Amino acid sequence: MDDLSLDERPSDSSFVDTIWRSQSENASTFFSRAVSHWEMVVTRHNGTTTLSVRGPETKATPAYCPANAAFLGIVFPLGTFMPHLPPGNVMDRRDATLPEATSTSFWLSGSAWQFPTYENAETFVDRLVRDGLLVRDPVVDAVLQERLKGLSLRSIQRRFLRATGLTQCAVRQIERAREAVALLEQGRALLDIVDLAGYADQSHMTRSLKHLTGQTPAQIIGKSRSE
Repeated sequence: MDDLSLDERPSDSSFVDTIWRSQSENASTFFSRAVSHWEMVVTRHNGTTTLSVRGPETKATPAYCPANAAFLGIVFPLGTFMPHLPPGNVMDRRDATLPEATSTSFWLSGSAWQFPTYENAETFVDRLVRDGLLVRDPVVDAVLQERLKGLSLRSIQRRFLRATGLTQCAVRQIERAREAVALLEQGRALLDIVDLAGYADQSHMTRSLKHLTGQTPAQIIGKSRSE
């Protein structure tokens, strides 16, 4: 989105992937791209602050961003999840907005929690872990690193789906599309990207990117060049 300023930083917490913040100037519509990770998003707009749990997205969907809004996002790695609100319950933009306690806090599991900030996000996550509200299933890491042994295929599939909200196939498709977009934005040749990202052919890549990002390779290239 051209009307958003964005800061992003990595985290040294094993329970956090990245932390980001942004500020909108004008109202805008955009395509929200498919993502395999879930996140918590704090939104400040018109004097009100809310915290939403946003799940993975399996396709590109139209989305709206209001003017003069500030956002903070905590993105969680695959396999990290909230047992009482797993990613599958909030996927494809069925966000769960937690009830407000005060102007500076929200209700979670019967307690009032202060809204996290860009600077103290890890402290907030550490408390979630200590209180048992955020856990990690090691099976997901083992599956992604192809080093899993000793469990039945059905058990693996069940635990992977519960922890991520997605099948292994869906995760691979989304991550492959993200890789292709990055290569397109770098200016790599289309046929090279087809090979590097593992698509069957250029038509396969075009269909996949249209479904998962809302844009064709040509549109992604054009936007990248204009920026």
